[in-house]
Amino acid sequence: MIRETGETAGRVLVCNAVTGEMEEVERVVRSDEEWRRRLTPEEFSIARKAGTEPAFTGRYHDCKEDGLYVCVCCGNHLFSSKTKFESGTGWPSFTKPVSGRNIRTEPDTRFSMNRTEVLCRRCNAHLGHVFDDGPPPTHTRYCMNSASLRFVRQKDLPGRRE
Repeated sequence: MIRETGETAGRVLVCNAVTGEMEEVERVVRSDEEWRRRLTPEEFSIARKAGTEPAFTGRYHDCKEDGLYVCVCCGNHLFSSKTKFESGTGWPSFTKPVSGRNIRTEPDTRFSMNRTEVLCRRCNAHLGHVFDDGPPPTHTRYCMNSASLRFVRQKDLPGRRE
């Protein structure tokens, strides 16, 4: 059954950031044991159990290379280096995702805070949080955990346009 969003129960519509095309892909659903086998302990704790890495410790907080940040769990395209900015927070920060179709958000009231959690639309990995204190024109700051991301250099992107 196709929903109004164009998605079926086992499939999801996401944007391929390399081609700019929308693609229907399989959702990625695995047990905790399967995720533990595929991810490092830190990646599992953060991406699958909504943990947070300490500020200024993640491998991408200071990365300045051109490329694409993808989900460490499923490879879904999430953020472009073109939208990355130095927020001073100690986590990789972006003004917007490659497409709103590639992420989803949920209210997060854990730890007596009111925040908006950002998750991968394809596999539900916890990525970080979004705040309204970013730079113009979006004024949004997608504050992500490096452990939830994998960086692919621009020159290594498959199918990239020349």
